[in-house]
Amino acid sequence: MDSTNKKIEEYVKAHTTPEDELLLSLERKTNLCSVQPRMISGQVQGKILQMLVDMLKPKRVAEIGTFTGYSAICMARAMDKGTSLHTIDINDELSYIPQEYITKAGLDDIVTLHVGSALDVIPALGGTFDLVFMDGDKREYIDYYNMLMDGGYVASGSYILADNTLWDGKVVDLQPKDYKDSYTMGIVEFNKMVVEDKRVEVVIVPFRDGMSFIKVL
Repeated sequence: MDSTNKKIEEYVKAHTTPEDELLLSLERKTNLCSVQPRMISGQVQGKILQMLVDMLKPKRVAEIGTFTGYSAICMARAMDKGTSLHTIDINDELSYIPQEYITKAGLDDIVTLHVGSALDVIPALGGTFDLVFMDGDKREYIDYYNMLMDGGYVASGSYILADNTLWDGKVVDLQPKDYKDSYTMGIVEFNKMVVEDKRVEVVIVPFRDGMSFIKVL
């Protein structure tokens, strides 16, 4: 990141509502206990997710990729009593952290943590979701999307938010012949598939690592 972008990022954080003590504590614990703490949503993205949920008023939300629970807590804080958020992560090693902080946040009545593959968990849950936040394995983004769209787990008016769709700039910095890893290929192929899908409208918002806002028509 060049110095100008770094200064802009710092300015944005300084002029965004700060995290409360619970989220700061969760961020500290994530840095202490995880190998890739930069995967946490953090202050700005967390506030964006919270505000989006507050605007959309979803009754049923699915999150693919819990990590340590920061984004789940931010979204659930904007949800009404009687609504539900199902957050799913395949990694059971860190599952004690999101569960601990979901409970500390007083959100056990809204948030349910599932350990396993979203490709198995979502069909088992059944029903439709008003909002899905995808932040799981980038190699499986196409599989998640096809499952949601073809399986009827999203309906007209539902939104899918897909994180990391600029993938550290590799989507434009590299030519297809130079893609060396399946993660980059997963993102590039996902972006191409979604923009060509006439069942949805999509826009990539270029904050942090990029997030695609996908509306089901």
